[in-house]
Amino acid sequence: MGGNNLVFLLLLVAIPVLVDLHLFVAPYTKVEESFHIQAIHDILKYGIPTENISKVLAQYDHSEFPGAVPRTFVGAVLLSGLSQPFIWLNENIDRQTCARAILGLFNALSLVSFGLGVRRAFGKTTAIWYLLFQASQFHVLYYASRTLSNMFAFGMSTLAIRALLPEPVPADVYRRRCRVALFLLTIAGIVFRSELALFLDTNTAFLFATGRIRIVQDILPAGALGLAVGLVITVLVDSFFWQQLPLWPELAAFRFNVLAGQASAWGTHPWHFYFTSAIPRLLLNPLTYLVAIPCALLHPSTRSRAAYMLVPSLAFVAIYSIVPHKEWRFIVYIVPSLTAVSAQGASYLWTHRTKSILCRLLSLALLLSTLASFLLSTFVLLPASSANYPGARALNTLHNRAHNSHPVISVYLGNLACQTGVTRFLEMPPPPSPLSHTQHPLESTPSLWHYDKTEDETAKSLPSFWDQFDYLLVEPAEASYVQALPGQSDRWAETEVVNGFAGVKVLRPGDVATGQLEERVLGVALGPDGARSWREFRDYARKYLTRGWWAELRMEPKIRIMQRV
Repeated sequence: MGGNNLVFLLLLVAIPVLVDLHLFVAPYTKVEESFHIQAIHDILKYGIPTENISKVLAQYDHSEFPGAVPRTFVGAVLLSGLSQPFIWLNENIDRQTCARAILGLFNALSLVSFGLGVRRAFGKTTAIWYLLFQASQFHVLYYASRTLSNMFAFGMSTLAIRALLPEPVPADVYRRRCRVALFLLTIAGIVFRSELALFLDTNTAFLFATGRIRIVQDILPAGALGLAVGLVITVLVDSFFWQQLPLWPELAAFRFNVLAGQASAWGTHPWHFYFTSAIPRLLLNPLTYLVAIPCALLHPSTRSRAAYMLVPSLAFVAIYSIVPHKEWRFIVYIVPSLTAVSAQGASYLWTHRTKSILCRLLSLALLLSTLASFLLSTFVLLPASSANYPGARALNTLHNRAHNSHPVISVYLGNLACQTGVTRFLEMPPPPSPLSHTQHPLESTPSLWHYDKTEDETAKSLPSFWDQFDYLLVEPAEASYVQALPGQSDRWAETEVVNGFAGVKVLRPGDVATGQLEERVLGVALGPDGARSWREFRDYARKYLTRGWWAELRMEPKIRIMQRV
């Protein structure tokens, strides 16, 4: 029993540790996270104005790049406020990483809370399996600290589902928990992601159909309070930042993406995409949905409790599959529930492993597949994903190379650079805040940097447009385009190429292994000794086990740093 307690505690700690590991290995952001991360930067830099409001807000990123629909500032305001004490303690702290770490910690703690609820509801063995499965999944751990609207909502939805776990509590206590769950889901749907309204509906319908809640006493009070609180928060905050009154961003997004069907412009998928592609990718370990979940549903001792968690989640996915545009992040909220159901099946097999050869073999297969999923997640998917930010790496490289070389340095940031990691947090020196009379330490440096993100193709077709820049961060094709313009061929020289992830490379006997991505991740996680141990293991395995064959992550040129001659 003591051993199980220790394992359980270690796995609880492992969740936030792994979220932090994923954050520090991949500290940059991509275009889909840009609105919230730019908003956090602007709030921290310029503050929330009480005077000269229009002048200050005009410097915010969303004033120049508003996007197709308005997005809420609520998450950015919260993370900025929670980041401020750390900035007061250390002015030089990496503010982007700090804000993301706070979001990641919130989501990690919601998963920890869910794990504690699984222990109370289903027992220690099931909770251990839940944490093992959760720690070996990639998407939730990697995206837990990413400033997507879905991940702002994820922690709230996970806490809501945790409240709905069938723990052994009196009926009146459980009804109070149901009201809290419905309240949280309502707020999350109102403020952050409108698809949670459907998740709320399926859970509410299931709870009502099974007699756990009542309409007048539970559903209406929780829904009305959540609606009122959510609307007050988002309308007040977002009407101020967008200078539109009244403004409810998620309603505008719902009208644009769903009612007007504009989301389909980003691609469509067949109706079965969530079941055949998204859910398997989210769970990662194929035995969780091929063995463990069916086992939980088939055995009488676990069937009812498994169905209790599975039915509303899968009903949500089935109904939401009607919408043509599909992405895994739209259904990420069901991962804790599906993982808990698979843990019930795994726990049953584990506790019966001494009574049946089949249970013993399936238990061993689940252990080995979980280990394989963890290794795949941490040492393949994480390194590959961390290499998807060549724009950020190119800008940092340029700063290190060119800062202080000229009084004023002008940089053009190409589309791929902006999509793969470039944010205002990386700019230097930051422009002075209109609310501050103090000088930022970087403002005393000789170089003043100007950044341009022009997307107008007509403007970019003019040779004179490029004459204003000292450096370009562009894709190879765009670099060739610029050099082909009249008078530009001899004005630009390539100073460096930044590579990005380009798939998996199979090494044949005699091929030289580089392993740069794998070694970088192990270096971050374990230090130089970890990278060296990886090289020794790889060389040993190639020599004695695979006869020279191997597979490693492949890189290819993504961003060219061009300097004006």
